[in-house]
Amino acid sequence: MGFLSKLFGKQEEKIEELVINSYMKGKVVDITEVPDPVFSQKMMGDGFAIIPEEGKLVSPVAGEIIQVFPTKHAFGIKAGNVELLIHVGLETVSMEGEGFDVKVSAGDKVEVGQTLLSYDLELVKEKAKDTITPCVVTNMDVVDSINVLKLNETVDFSQEVASVKLK
Repeated sequence: MGFLSKLFGKQEEKIEELVINSYMKGKVVDITEVPDPVFSQKMMGDGFAIIPEEGKLVSPVAGEIIQVFPTKHAFGIKAGNVELLIHVGLETVSMEGEGFDVKVSAGDKVEVGQTLLSYDLELVKEKAKDTITPCVVTNMDVVDSINVLKLNETVDFSQEVASVKLK
């Protein structure tokens, strides 16, 4: 508990479990199925991916946008002390933002289901290596386990997909 919390009697909110909701409409797959070793070998963290059916990305958690990549294809979101990276497609960085319309900025507070990005899915199919969109917990040091509840199922926006148990 920090000094101000002690002074004012406010408890710091420590979450023990974080629910990650669907950030896209599509099929949920295991992170090891992402055709890129950075994700499939969990070099950046553990999680899951969704193969999108439409060009829209919403927030999977209530939290704060900590990063929007300049090329508009990836977002960092912090929920409690869990940091998530959502990466739209593979090798989409080479598109340099073409076809991506970002709706949030770093520092914005977001709610579950709030639109972060709309994009041209057909253009991503044409210009990128893959449309698969991984979501990884990048600070695994705070995580005890990740349980993907909807593996190999098709999900709609904001359905519960995974549960992250914290240490």
